[in-house]
This record gives sequence, C-alpha cells and structure tokens, in this order.
Amino acid sequence: MPGPITENSDRDNGFQGAVPWLRPLIFLLVLAVLFIIGRALHLQEYLQQDRLSRFIASSGMWGPLVYLLIWAIAPSLFIPALPLVVAGGILFGSVGGVVYSILGASAGSSLAFLVSRYLARDWVAAKISGSKLAHLDELVGRHGWKIVAVSRLIIVLPFFLLNYAFGLTRVGFWPYALATLFALLPSITATVLVSSNLLGLLRGQVSIWLLLGVLLLMVVGLLPVIYRRVKAQQGESVEL
Repeated sequence: MPGPITENSDRDNGFQGAVPWLRPLIFLLVLAVLFIIGRALHLQEYLQQDRLSRFIASSGMWGPLVYLLIWAIAPSLFIPALPLVVAGGILFGSVGGVVYSILGASAGSSLAFLVSRYLARDWVAAKISGSKLAHLDELVGRHGWKIVAVSRLIIVLPFFLLNYAFGLTRVGFWPYALATLFALLPSITATVLVSSNLLGLLRGQVSIWLLLGVLLLMVVGLLPVIYRRVKAQQGESVEL
C-alpha cells in the first residue's frame, strides 16, 4: 500500500470545501433544467410512471436482474453511480428504487473490493498512488470500519475508485460490506425519492415524497460540513 499523504495542496482543500456544497445544488439545478425542457417539449404526454411500471412488471424478474447486473459491472467500467440511482428511481419507483439501488450499489462495491484485493492489487495501487486515497490503509488501521462509513456518508471521494482503494486496506470484507450498505442509504434514498417523482413533476404534481427527497438531499450535502466541524472541535485534522 502506498504511504500516507502528509501534505494536501490548497487546490485539494478547496475541492473538499466546495464540492459538498455544490453537488446537491448542481443536482437540483440539473433537475430544474430537465423540468423546463420536459415541459417545453411536452414529454409528460409520452413518459408516464404507470406505463414504465407496467413495462417493468411485464419483464418479470428480468428488469431488476438486468439493473443489478449493470450495477455489478459498473465499477470496472467506471460508470458514475448517480445516473444509475436516478434510473432506478424512475424505473422502479420510490420503494423499489431504493431497494434495487442499495442492493446494486452494495453488490458493485463488494465486487470491486474483491477484485482489488485478490486480482488487481498492482493496478489499483498504481491508480491511487499520490492521491488522497493513498492514506486509506492508515485511516483504516486507526478507525476500522468507521472510516468506510464516513467515506460513504460524506461523499467527497470518487465512489467506484473508493471501492477499489478499500480493497488494498486491512479492513475485513464483511465490515466493509455492511458499513457500505448502511452508510449509502441516506444518499440513495434521497436521490431515489427525487428521481422517482420526476415524471409527476413534469405533469405539475409536487408530492410530499419529492419534497422529502429534496430535504434529505440537502441534509446529505451538509454532512461533510458537519463532519469537518466536529473534527475541528475535537482538535483533529480533516482526513477525507
């Protein structure tokens, strides 16, 4: 495992401070732009939640299985996680979207972890060498599975590359998998609640679930700020 990073550049510190605030805002701005375009093109006449639901139901077990398969291979292709979660919300609705998205994200994370640990150690080590991910093993040694949960909750590091990086650390597979599963729930739930109500929004319907999703999304966006303040009050450096 590459040695710990002892110094962060100003550029990296600026990245950490800006991204947690900007990411939820950018996501909401993108949704607003899509809403305006959708209304202008009258897409609500062609995209209907009940039609999509019937299509998924008619595919039986194959729809969810194909979705989970895409999640499983996504890490190796470095497919961004956000579009997959959004697609899950649109295709499977609020409940199904959360269930399939969290299962898919957990499966993809676990597979990438195992590939990194047993099949591609040298390649992954070369990829993360010199980056902020290079000191993960030191953090795991001090904090164990908690650093896995924190890295998922505050979402300031690349999702799929992080999966591979943890495979090089001393964390056990099951602590890693369980910490990933539960720590991803808030962000995935927020994204699915928003995306599963996008088609209704195109028809001018604003549901309580959409508002709840937006609120939860903003809370998730504030977690890095809260984390840094807690660490500062404890007199510890911000490690992620």
